[in-house]
Amino acid sequence: MEREEQRRRARRLHELHQGPGALVVLNAWDAGSARVFERSGCDAVGTTSAGVAFALGRPDGEALARDELVDATARIAAALRVPLTADLESGYGATAEEVGETVAAVLDAGAVGVNLEDGVGIGSAALRPLAEQVDRLLAARAAAEAAGIELFLNARTDVWWVGAGPPEQRIELAIERLRAYVEAGADGVFVPGLADPDAIARLVAAVPAPVNVLAARDTPPLHELERLGVRRVSVGSGPIRAVLDLAGRIALEVLETGTSELMAAGTLTYGEANELFR
Repeated sequence: MEREEQRRRARRLHELHQGPGALVVLNAWDAGSARVFERSGCDAVGTTSAGVAFALGRPDGEALARDELVDATARIAAALRVPLTADLESGYGATAEEVGETVAAVLDAGAVGVNLEDGVGIGSAALRPLAEQVDRLLAARAAAEAAGIELFLNARTDVWWVGAGPPEQRIELAIERLRAYVEAGADGVFVPGLADPDAIARLVAAVPAPVNVLAARDTPPLHELERLGVRRVSVGSGPIRAVLDLAGRIALEVLETGTSELMAAGTLTYGEANELFR
């Protein structure tokens, strides 16, 4: 991708967070899913760390090598005309310097936004120490400045995702962290697991940056999230989990009956699917 085109996409991603309405980001796991989401009308596409890992036969949780993450990002970015933001989990690095190297690599691959989370790993209820996470965000911002790309840095807190601390203290803990992340250069903040309308409204009012929530079964509908001030909604690994579930049900139907109405219903034709990549 030409640098000027990448800079244009970066500016566009920033603009999309200013409205009108919330930016809905569908999370892709490969070039095919990214093209489907773009064709459906998405103004920006994200990656899902879980989906990229599943598509390569790995579990979620930085089980990929950094090079595998970068290669997947490059293939997805090359398939799109809209901005791509990459889910980097905690940054694929033990140190802030290594996180900066990861950000530089995904920018070279064509991404114009990244998510960086403050959880320390799947299965843990711990969060990375605040000062350490701030250093990692500062390194990400420095890498973007060195590349000359106006990166949209989305700082994620896993306060609700991992159930950190007593429930009644989570909102204050999240606000403290997210304010520090914005001061460190974050352009937006992401709070997966936050679904209570009152807590969403309070956090939106307290944090001076666009707030991103995760669409889930207990999350308010889009129009309500917009009323509460949410500026971005992501779907995470939901689509790939739905696709894997459908593939399993198709397999069972074929094995049990020798036919598959599930596979035939609403299926893209071969020509339509092929045309996605022309």
